[in-house]
Amino acid sequence: MVLWLAPQPLVLASRSDIRGKILAAAGLRFEIRPSQIDERAVEAKSGAADSAAVARHLARAKADVVAASLPGRLVLGADQTLARGAKRFGKPADRAEAANQLRALRGRTHELHSALALVRDKEAVFTCVDTARLTMRDFSDRFLNDYLDMAGDAAMNSVGSYQLEGIGIHLFERVEGDYFTILGLPLLPLLNFMRQSKLVDG
Repeated sequence: MVLWLAPQPLVLASRSDIRGKILAAAGLRFEIRPSQIDERAVEAKSGAADSAAVARHLARAKADVVAASLPGRLVLGADQTLARGAKRFGKPADRAEAANQLRALRGRTHELHSALALVRDKEAVFTCVDTARLTMRDFSDRFLNDYLDMAGDAAMNSVGSYQLEGIGIHLFERVEGDYFTILGLPLLPLLNFMRQSKLVDG
């Protein structure tokens, strides 16, 4: 059964392995064209105040950059931000920063905002932001160091210094929200739009 109905594959404007795996598992035809943007510069220029708006703006910016070089193609941009109250967290630069992030998050609840933007030429045909709430358990410093040893470089590849689909699950006591949103791509709203638009069978 062929699910993807559009004449050309979707273009994923991301180098995220997990987003590619999610699209592949959902049976979508796509190719990867990572977007090259300075995320912090784009964020500052946007003037967006809250984390959800920042995620939406970055997802759109990533899609726009790739779509500009691929006329007529449907391009998917995605981004995710993490916030605890008014404080926003990015990807840690090194192990020490990852440890500091995890100390700031342990025993507390934070929010993940996952955004996507589907762009064709200069038009956003669909955008979405979904939010999940995650509560870390109050783990010990010994466990924190053990976790960072086990996670290795993966701890530096995600906001909040964890990947829930891996060893990072041991950091948490409660998770509220859609699993795909937590992984960084609100898949169900995306598939619903694609069905309505006759991009996929259903």
